[in-house]
Amino acid sequence: MLYDCAIIGGGLGGLALSILLAKSGKKVILFEKETYPFHKVCGEYISMESWEFVKSLGIELVDKTVSMNLSEKTPVPVINRLHISACNGNLLTQSLDLGGFGISRYSLDNQLAKIACSHGVVLLENTKVDSIEFGENIFTISANHVQYQAQITCGAYGKRTNIDVKLQRNFVMKVPPPTQNFVGVKYHVVADLPHDLIELHNFKDGYCGISKVDDLVANENRFCLCYLTTAKNLHDNHNKIAEMEENVLMKNPFLRKYFSEYEKLYDKPLVISQINFQSKQIIENHILMLGDAAGLITPLCGNGMSMALHSAKILNELIIKYLDKELNRIELETMYVKTWHKHFAVRVYAGRMLQKILGNEQLTNIAINGLKKMPAVVRKLVSLTHGNSF
Repeated sequence: MLYDCAIIGGGLGGLALSILLAKSGKKVILFEKETYPFHKVCGEYISMESWEFVKSLGIELVDKTVSMNLSEKTPVPVINRLHISACNGNLLTQSLDLGGFGISRYSLDNQLAKIACSHGVVLLENTKVDSIEFGENIFTISANHVQYQAQITCGAYGKRTNIDVKLQRNFVMKVPPPTQNFVGVKYHVVADLPHDLIELHNFKDGYCGISKVDDLVANENRFCLCYLTTAKNLHDNHNKIAEMEENVLMKNPFLRKYFSEYEKLYDKPLVISQINFQSKQIIENHILMLGDAAGLITPLCGNGMSMALHSAKILNELIIKYLDKELNRIELETMYVKTWHKHFAVRVYAGRMLQKILGNEQLTNIAINGLKKMPAVVRKLVSLTHGNSF
């Protein structure tokens, strides 16, 4: 069978795109190397700009704090306050004009996968794509020793995979120094914290976010605690997560309390490595990239999931025009790159600049102390890393 579109990666961007295309009657195949449901290293905070779009995909979201009519709906905490602490514990508090909501990837991805299948998407779980070849205007995808063909192929496989290496993408060919090579660590914890608050706590060469997620994974006070730090920090602590947390993260008094007192709900943390924030090409060998595969925004911005969802919406409209012969491949690719940069380039750049400050212990202490007196500046910085409802 020749599919209209093959999607590599079943995260938010890939699942959303598959649902949209399938709703339009297109033949879609989606490859996911894991089996749903599963946890992912992710801050699990989605900007409110995505609320209506997520609902349009078939997720019946409801603000738990407002409505108790939860039949067949997903109760989620709506988050509209921000706390940021410097490494020394100096705290900045700020209301969030746009805000967001918390939902675990274990819940959300699993629900979207079921919706995709209900619309006729061919979803291949536990299937790792080995290679993607393009020739005679057709893609040939090899996975688990089977070949599939599609008119369009989209890469929604996240930050870094074997496909990036085989494509010899720039960001994997340049080995960054340990200070620019990052590690992400995630826990779910039972915490006694406000449900409408997201916190960002800084430490030497890194930062840690904590916020409430939905209750569908069976704990009323489940919070996502996720942090990013340099590979150097981990190396300097004998590559031991617990030792690094004790020696580095817990120098921040907030993190000392959280890591000491809150029950961790995993036997061990989820960890990903080799994260870097170098620029990426939006298209590689005619493969259309979306989400983190297209461009990685720093986690401190809290906008990565919304960017993945929004890029799915943008791609869907362009792919349909291509499949309906309204655009040729060159026009499709040109328009996608232009539109992606229009919506996301400023956010990604602003995130990189902010991370340079928050990743530096002295600069962070100075910046937090100054920003406490300038709430309008804080609101502007937040707005630079977010978009409008789509």
